[in-house]
Amino acid sequence: MKRIARVLATLSVALVPSTVSAQAQRDSVVAIVNEFFRAMTAHDSAALRRVGFGDGVMYAARVGGDSVAVSRGTFEAFTQRIATMRDTYVERMWDPTVLVRGPMAVVWAPYDIHRNREFMHCGVDSFTLFRSATGWKIATVAYTAEPTGCAPSPLGPLPSR
Repeated sequence: MKRIARVLATLSVALVPSTVSAQAQRDSVVAIVNEFFRAMTAHDSAALRRVGFGDGVMYAARVGGDSVAVSRGTFEAFTQRIATMRDTYVERMWDPTVLVRGPMAVVWAPYDIHRNREFMHCGVDSFTLFRSATGWKIATVAYTAEPTGCAPSPLGPLPSR
């Protein structure tokens, strides 16, 4: 009985580092997505270029009544557009599902977005990232833009300025 307890204790100690490592990887992937949101709000094109591949692709599925319009763009075109925008966008995600396997990760999360502090729409974001020599980088962004039927964000209203 003591031997079984000793083996189980050894196994549980051996498993802890891999669990911590997996959580640390998930946290670092979410940090890149949050940096994308921060850079977007700050009109920081240099930061956007650091977190994404220039040849990355972005897809938007805009929901309107019974129709969905899907558009495609590049990460670089988005970065250039953000740098020249006058409006301020604040995007927030919550409860992300994060999957990591080797050099690839996916972040899927509900979100809301505000323009000049006014609610625009909600939806679901999906980010695909790959680990590069400089760390995780966003390869694709796909999202739905749903202007109606949005439940209140669990994050509450935007914080005061």
